[in-house]
Amino acid sequence: MPSTRVLTLVVASALFMESLVSTVIATSLAAMAADLQVDPIALKLAFTAYYVALAIFIPISGWCADRWGAKTVFAASIAVFTLSSVGCALAWNLHSLIAGRFCQGLGGAMMLPVGRLILLRVIPKREMVSAMAWLSIPALMAPILGPPVGGFITTYYHWRGIFWLNVPVGLIGLALAWRLVPQVRADRLRPLDWPGFALTGLGLSLAIFGFTLAGNRAGGGWPALAMMAGGAALLALYLRHARRVAHPILDLQLLRIASFRITLLAGALFRLSVGAIPFLLPLMLQLGFGMSAFASGSLTFAAAVGAVTMKLTASPILRRFGFRRVLGVNAVISSALLAAMALFTAQTPHALIIGVLLAGGFFRSLQFTSLNTLGYADIEPAQLSQATAFVAVVQQLSLAAGVAVAAMLLDASRAADARSVLLAQDFSRAFIAISVISLASVLMYRRLAPDAGAEVSGHGRADPE
Repeated sequence: MPSTRVLTLVVASALFMESLVSTVIATSLAAMAADLQVDPIALKLAFTAYYVALAIFIPISGWCADRWGAKTVFAASIAVFTLSSVGCALAWNLHSLIAGRFCQGLGGAMMLPVGRLILLRVIPKREMVSAMAWLSIPALMAPILGPPVGGFITTYYHWRGIFWLNVPVGLIGLALAWRLVPQVRADRLRPLDWPGFALTGLGLSLAIFGFTLAGNRAGGGWPALAMMAGGAALLALYLRHARRVAHPILDLQLLRIASFRITLLAGALFRLSVGAIPFLLPLMLQLGFGMSAFASGSLTFAAAVGAVTMKLTASPILRRFGFRRVLGVNAVISSALLAAMALFTAQTPHALIIGVLLAGGFFRSLQFTSLNTLGYADIEPAQLSQATAFVAVVQQLSLAAGVAVAAMLLDASRAADARSVLLAQDFSRAFIAISVISLASVLMYRRLAPDAGAEVSGHGRADPE
């Protein structure tokens, strides 16, 4: 079996491909709309189709891994994602693009939870912090690298190139996954909860459609509320259903595990705030400060540097201070750095902006690593497939909600001043609001036991090895 780092990098490379394409599209919307001869706003459906596919298929990812083997499903997800990228690159109208993005979502729905499941089942607990540090980097780097990469390809080549870029990456990832990833599965296969699959798929899909419409002034209002209410009703029915079946598709009994419950709920607030950053920051630099796409991308790259730097220090920090203290203090620091972005102006020295973004990337990456590791610290091996699917669902909902909340905050700010255009002050208000949301997670971390996750972090041991 390959080393922990090699195995983690194989999984992380696939996740990076999945994360990157979701962010590079944003800078190519105008060119895509002109080429496909549609309204740019209509292209939001391409985003929504992807999130809907995630919402439908993530809950069954753990069952699929147990049924056919995690290696098989992980490799298949890379193949589906790569082939779907070809379909998107060849799209001849909006409908074909939406279909391609939906199929990409199917591949992405299996890629993240199954990749994480492989690591959790293979890597020893004492090495889990380091593994999760490496695994968290794609989620932090892709939103930063995506805008400049997408802008460059669209400007100097063609928007279809952002999808062709995935083909060689996907083929290499598929070969590495098939050669290096071990075949793991549960000892006993649970029956698939088909009614639960239907309720969660429809409920989460309506909720995501509602979030998308709520962030759009033209499409918000009653339609958005109706969709969110319908989604909430179906999810409420699922809660009732889950208590009556032996093997629910999302096991609510996991919420009885304190470390899992707290990191899931507090992490949702944190990820909501993080999900808003890739939407707010490039727009603030370009629309608010008048920077070009390349200039803004050269600044936002600093956050990726901070995220990579963190991987060298996460293990000793958690070993020294423990999860409870790190999560609580780091949430305050991360929230303060989010609020600091509200103070940026067009006259702010670029060196200062880079410093704040670099520090923000470091501390957000530390929070990701801590959450992703502690959340599974007390999960039994037989529950891992259920736990990874549960976490992935909440993560995607949080990130989708982050974009919607950011859009609503911007719209509310300009509406309060009776304006139709966005100004720098709108982004400042939005950053203050999302920093408060992030800060609210501190109250939950206080409920963690002082020795939470000590077996994983090594906190309190005389000999950490």
